[in-house]
Parts: sequence; C-alpha cells; structure tokens
Amino acid sequence: MKQITKNDKLKLKELNKLADKSYYQLVKAVVDIKLAKMVIDAPLHSDQEQELMKTGSRQENLWGINLYPDKYGTDDFIEFDSMINLRPNQGNFSRGIDNPKIRQQIKIIVNNLIKNE
Repeated sequence: MKQITKNDKLKLKELNKLADKSYYQLVKAVVDIKLAKMVIDAPLHSDQEQELMKTGSRQENLWGINLYPDKYGTDDFIEFDSMINLRPNQGNFSRGIDNPKIRQQIKIIVNNLIKNE
C-alpha cells in the first residue's frame, strides 16, 4: 500500500505499473475527502480504509474508487464503486457514490495527486 498526499504526488507511469499487475488493469484506491489524501495498491478497499484510519482519517470521509490509468484524462478514469461506500447512515445506499458533490471532490483530489509527467 502507498499513501499519496499533496506533498508526495504520484506519476501516471507509476500508476500504470501498478495497474499492469492487476487482471482488470485497475488500481484500487481510497480517498479521504477531508484531508485530501489517498491510499492505493491493495487488494481490498477495506484494507486501504483501515490504513487511512490508522493515520488520522475518519471513516465518514473515506470513499472507495478504482482508477483506470489507460483512461487518464477521460470521464472513465475514476470508477466510483466499492463495498465501503455502502453507507445508509450517510445517505449512500449503493456501492457507488450517490452525492455528486462528493464525486466532484474526489475528482479534484485525485487529479491533484496524480500527474502525467
């Protein structure tokens, strides 16, 4: 697992290398929308969620996504799908992210943390 913050951005070619190890050419990630950081490269979103919580994140701010590096720069780069997103107590009743404001926050954070260099 690797934690990415604004001080430690990830290059797109590194993300591509991680995706190459995956059967589906994706990289799982969990984003903290409050602290603007994320964890990548683990088999399960729940493992990433736990890692972020160990470093001060709160569960209600954590959202699971999948990144498709070969689709960087398109609307299909980020897939909002994870079991950790099922949160009826927060009004999220699906594996996706129902709130468009949260999806937009995630897009901004991810695009700030991953650079095509």
